[in-house]
Amino acid sequence: MSTGLKDKVVVITGGAKNMGQAFALNLAKQGCDIVIHYHSDSSFIEAEKTAQKVTEMGQRALVIQGDLTQQSHVINLFTQTKEAYGKVDIVINNAGQISKKAFIDYTEDDFNRLFNINCKGAFFVMQQAAQYLEDNGRVINIGTSLLDAFTGNYALYAGSKAPLEQFTKALAKEVGARGITVNMICPGPIDTDFFHQQEDPDSVAFLNTASVAGRLGKVEDIVPIVEFIASPKSQWTTGQTLLINGGFVTR
Repeated sequence: MSTGLKDKVVVITGGAKNMGQAFALNLAKQGCDIVIHYHSDSSFIEAEKTAQKVTEMGQRALVIQGDLTQQSHVINLFTQTKEAYGKVDIVINNAGQISKKAFIDYTEDDFNRLFNINCKGAFFVMQQAAQYLEDNGRVINIGTSLLDAFTGNYALYAGSKAPLEQFTKALAKEVGARGITVNMICPGPIDTDFFHQQEDPDSVAFLNTASVAGRLGKVEDIVPIVEFIASPKSQWTTGQTLLINGGFVTR
């Protein structure tokens, strides 16, 4: 069955690995051309490998490095995409950083680093998406289910992602007349390197029990939701914060 995604051009920030890579490969499978953004030099090889997998599926892939906290880099991401493919249909605002510390242990550098990428960078991406997206385009912001949790040690991660909920609503209202939808998907704990780099065996065991299924989420649990929101079938869904977390409860 067609998903209506064939020949769409998708920009994915943080698309080299973890969930971003999974989104890239799934949408390529649906017939999309993919732009894979990455930031650090250490992610270059993974970005190239992801691009190779996309091309092996018969789709075009473009790899672009950039610091999303610099507005000029975000503008470059979109201008390069437009020059290469002629349009932008879907933007997945996926890049982010996490830090797990007690509230009193966060430093000023921690605050600036997390808010710069998770909040300011995401905002810049949404600004350019609003200007470059084709009519009936899609903006999909990736947040966190910690927004709805009552737990400690993630204050700056959850706090720097929280503004995306309001950004989502505001932009959805402003671009809705063009058929563009803007939504925020908030996964619970997902079994990726991004998650495990902050956790220890005790916290992993606890978070396994926080879902109704008694396990961590998998990228395969999130991919179908992104596919649906990216597709024409989701046209009546906009301005929403969607908690996709297997019943994740820490209240």
